[in-house]
Amino acid sequence: MNGGPSGFHNAPITRAFVVASGLFTVFFGIQGRSSKLGLSYLDIFGKFRLWKLIVSVFSFSSTPELMFGLYLLYYFRVFERQIGSNKYSVFILYSVTVSLLFEILALAILKDPAVNLFTSGPYGLIFASFVPFFFDIPVSTRFRVFGVRFSDKSFIYLAGLQLLLSSWKRSIIPGIFGVVCGSLYHLNVFSIRKAKFPEVIASFFSRISWPSMGSPPAAPSRNIVGNAPPFTARQVERNYPSSMLSATEPTEDSIGTLVSMGFDRNSARQALVQARNDVNVATNILLEAHAH
Repeated sequence: MNGGPSGFHNAPITRAFVVASGLFTVFFGIQGRSSKLGLSYLDIFGKFRLWKLIVSVFSFSSTPELMFGLYLLYYFRVFERQIGSNKYSVFILYSVTVSLLFEILALAILKDPAVNLFTSGPYGLIFASFVPFFFDIPVSTRFRVFGVRFSDKSFIYLAGLQLLLSSWKRSIIPGIFGVVCGSLYHLNVFSIRKAKFPEVIASFFSRISWPSMGSPPAAPSRNIVGNAPPFTARQVERNYPSSMLSATEPTEDSIGTLVSMGFDRNSARQALVQARNDVNVATNILLEAHAH
């Protein structure tokens, strides 16, 4: 269970976040300051440190946390492919912001200036992602180990449990706040799931050159996201007239990526033609066609 095609194909926002998190962690690790990045009462209500508030979102405090955290962030790129980069950017901003507000509220209540109560790292985003993982990603295989039942999703849950317990209460509390954020997003509080950033943001991150982490193979026709319904070419044409379609023929890799997200092959090809083979734009076209 790998979350779809390998690498960051059609997941530019996830790629940028993973690279930023890795660079921040390495930078502060070299300086020997990783263990001091967790938020404390004095950081917020004493001598306010804005830089520490920002860094705490990206930088992990230890190498094991970095390994499990980046693995989970990389796997959860499937959600960016599912809902599109524009909406996934809102999900990231919402999860990070709301979980930080919960942490600040907890610091105000506990008022313990002696220690860093919360570990640093994108715990809000990672554990918020477990909510759509639980509801939207289906189990594809089941097996037994010494009589105990497991599924292909068990490995993701075990990695999350390891990360959650990595610093005990310093990591458990931010993890719980992340689950709360993901639940609020799933419940569509204040219609947050309809919000999305302009297309230019996803396009900007798509054009940045990053080190590659694998090439996107032709994806199977199996639905890996579990809740994306099939579409027909007529649905796409009804929302986007044929006069708008480009003559550019989509690549098999692009069609395979959309098919792996649960879309019908013909409607995927039609959307890619209209989007000039831009998978991000084509994904938004198909999602809007479904909304109508």
